[in-house]
Amino acid sequence: MRIGTLNTDQGPRTVAVRDGKLVELDGSLEDLLAGGRDAQRRAFEGARREHELEESRLAPAVPRPGKILCVGRNYADHAAELGNVAPDKHPEIFLRSRTSLLGPFAPVRRPRVSERLDFEVELAVIIGRGGRYLSSAQAVEHVAGYAVFNDFSIRDYQNFGSQWIPGKNFDGSGPLGPFVVTADEVADPFDLEISLTIRSPNRAEERMQSSNTRLMVHRIPDVIAFCSEWTTLEPGDVIATGTPGGVGFGRTPHRWLVPGETVLTTVEGVGTLKNQVLEEAAATS
Repeated sequence: MRIGTLNTDQGPRTVAVRDGKLVELDGSLEDLLAGGRDAQRRAFEGARREHELEESRLAPAVPRPGKILCVGRNYADHAAELGNVAPDKHPEIFLRSRTSLLGPFAPVRRPRVSERLDFEVELAVIIGRGGRYLSSAQAVEHVAGYAVFNDFSIRDYQNFGSQWIPGKNFDGSGPLGPFVVTADEVADPFDLEISLTIRSPNRAEERMQSSNTRLMVHRIPDVIAFCSEWTTLEPGDVIATGTPGGVGFGRTPHRWLVPGETVLTTVEGVGTLKNQVLEEAAATS
């Protein structure tokens, strides 16, 4: 099942894809994720109200997660292109805020305070059943599904100090979706092709990133187990599992995104985000 969030005239609604359309599901998104396949199936079978699948009205698949946990330097080639080594003992975790999320087909705005807008394709894990002190063996049982995430980064703000938080938390810089693909539909999350392509008005299409989730340094169960040692995981929490090599900051010369370009972010079997780059409007007094 593919579950997401649709912006309607009556407010956001939890929806699922059925025969090319969207049907409203009873119950909150968090309850459906926590309830597992039985709760999701009952809601799906009882759904009656339909909507057209209008991509522009899709909100972030999980619009109000309690936590967005992001794994840094989780692919060795990405760590190397930044002049670092991948942490081998524990995953490196940083937090994103809810306001940094963006719809899967919404424009991403290059902030007026920086021209260093970069891109990062990632597989996102969505927590279903919550818990604390989970073992790696238990971890997969707590996964509700998977989504595509782009960790758009403002590199100068990321590198102003030792903490990455400013450059990773600009409003509307983290598209998530298009839907949460439930775990039963992803045969092997540890062997998925992931890629990122840029379409530009004045140059040929560029494939910037191309890799596979099997190359993660810290695998998903270990990341979940580590996070659960220090925070209670809750239904709807998002874990972004890191990006492979090929980002703009790792290239010579650097490759920053510019207004007018469109970024396609794909995870095999999970979906594709499509975000056009626009310039943020100037401040008004």
